[in-house]
Amino acid sequence: MDFAIIGNCKSAALIDSSGTINWLCLPEFDSPSLFGSLLDKDKGGCFGIKVDPSFKIEQRYIPNTNIVETTFSGDSGTLQVIDFMPRYKSDDRVYNCPPEVIRIVRLLAGKPRLSIAYQPCLGYAEHPTNTFAKGDFIKSTVSNDSYESIYLYTNADFDDVLQGREFTLTGDLYFDISYHQKLLPLSLERVHLEFQRTKVYWLEWINRSLNLTAYVDEVRRSALVLKLLTFQESGAILAAVTTSLPETIGEERNWDYRFCWIRDASMILRVMAKIGHFNTAHNFFNYIMRVIPFKDDKVQIMYGIRGQKDLTEHTLDWLAGYKDSKPVRVGNAAYTQKQNDIYGVLLDAIYRFTQTFRSDVATIERLWTITRTLVRTVSERWQEPDVGIWEFRGNTAHFVFSKVLCWVALDRGIKIAEELKCIDRYQGWITIRDNIKADVLAKGWNAEVGSFTQAYDNQFVDAANLLIADFGFVEFDDPRYISTVKVTRQRLCRNGLMYRYKNEDDFGLPQSSFTVCSFWMVKALWNIGERSDARKMFHQLLSYRNHLGLMSEDLDFETKEQLGNFPQGYSHLALIDCALSLCEGDFDDESLLVDLIENIQRQEEL
Repeated sequence: MDFAIIGNCKSAALIDSSGTINWLCLPEFDSPSLFGSLLDKDKGGCFGIKVDPSFKIEQRYIPNTNIVETTFSGDSGTLQVIDFMPRYKSDDRVYNCPPEVIRIVRLLAGKPRLSIAYQPCLGYAEHPTNTFAKGDFIKSTVSNDSYESIYLYTNADFDDVLQGREFTLTGDLYFDISYHQKLLPLSLERVHLEFQRTKVYWLEWINRSLNLTAYVDEVRRSALVLKLLTFQESGAILAAVTTSLPETIGEERNWDYRFCWIRDASMILRVMAKIGHFNTAHNFFNYIMRVIPFKDDKVQIMYGIRGQKDLTEHTLDWLAGYKDSKPVRVGNAAYTQKQNDIYGVLLDAIYRFTQTFRSDVATIERLWTITRTLVRTVSERWQEPDVGIWEFRGNTAHFVFSKVLCWVALDRGIKIAEELKCIDRYQGWITIRDNIKADVLAKGWNAEVGSFTQAYDNQFVDAANLLIADFGFVEFDDPRYISTVKVTRQRLCRNGLMYRYKNEDDFGLPQSSFTVCSFWMVKALWNIGERSDARKMFHQLLSYRNHLGLMSEDLDFETKEQLGNFPQGYSHLALIDCALSLCEGDFDDESLLVDLIENIQRQEEL
């Protein structure tokens, strides 16, 4: 997927390698699209800069920022488009991140000719959008069951924009696509000020990252992506900014990923804190603690970015889908599923939080209440089947990874109780934890296969089991874990990429590689001592990033085409996690300690 992403922690836009905005939802990430040609190239709407086909087009991020430059070079001249969404702290220390995209068209040389393809289609393009000039702006509206509108402010000729008429660029232009009507006059000077403020914000933010001894650019780009996926209002981190990009072209594994998955909590806390972004980790943890119930066991596997519990799924049947892959879905029915692994993830996150951040008595008491509730739920339910980490929609089973995470839930609950000197009152937790482990070792380990299996009642292997040593269920040097890694690689690796599993699910046999699983294999190989293979596989994965260093959810085994929702936060988290492992032991301990102390002492995130 040759897309760039820009954003400001309120929403985001995708821009293809030709400089066309193909995806933008305003005012927030999960709002209906106003440019959606990503999901229907004819109906969805876009905003492009059109030049003669002979022009050479190059695209890059301004280093260490989320600002994109697309340069068009031809015989008649050269122009550059700078795309960003404003984000910076204002004088009153409040974040300024309005629902708008700014495009600056700079004349670099000569007299290039271009035209503007400005075609907004509001509300997922369900109804016709009317676009017209009005006063000092161009307005687009759609009226049916509800009214929606956006505003375009520009110093370009309005008729040139509305008619898509070709013209000669004689000076710099600006285009400000705003959800709100502006009260203050806009000018090229003011737009350049917004650009400089936003640039400084990103440079200061990324400067707070821990510098690894290798993979610095790759880790920084991934960290910048994860920051873009963070919702300013709540601290939630989205799985991706898109919906319905298929795992395999032409199939119906198309899901809305503009939500926050609980299972990401532990990894986000660990990875973001480890690279120095403590406030991002802290804010995300606070979001998680706000959305999960105190004394109610109805914990969902995912929530909306504002904490919404109802994520009812429906289809947008009028859209053709990405490369004609239907259906296009909004909402995600998986929010109703029962997944026992999330309790372990939550308690691991709580335990990590207590190890990383200082808390007052009231916070600790709150966390202890949640801990006891979650442990009680797991104690009562760990023997029940669930749908597993991969969200099978049609069947339940006794998934090994879910059982292991139930063990994690009890183990972390015990550790928290020990820290609070409460374990004497909760000795029964130790017995339950040990019973879960004995059950998994007796029913989840298959000596004939030589691996922990996907579920108690089958002999399939599952990439999720590569994580069981990370969670401490077994040691990395346990012969059963080493064998699991090797058998999983043998059975699930194809052309250097990993399947999640190879048995049939609700939609048949999986046809693409789930990117994060390949990163899990890299880390597993590294941890069992197969370090040359791990490094080789990691470098191969890095080569599959797009021209700007971004990764999606899935990869095609043969062509290495990026598939699935984009950019995928889990993929970038796993990339950072692997880089940290491969750089392990290379840090200067004293400088690392100084970096960490300085980051902890900063009370506000730039």
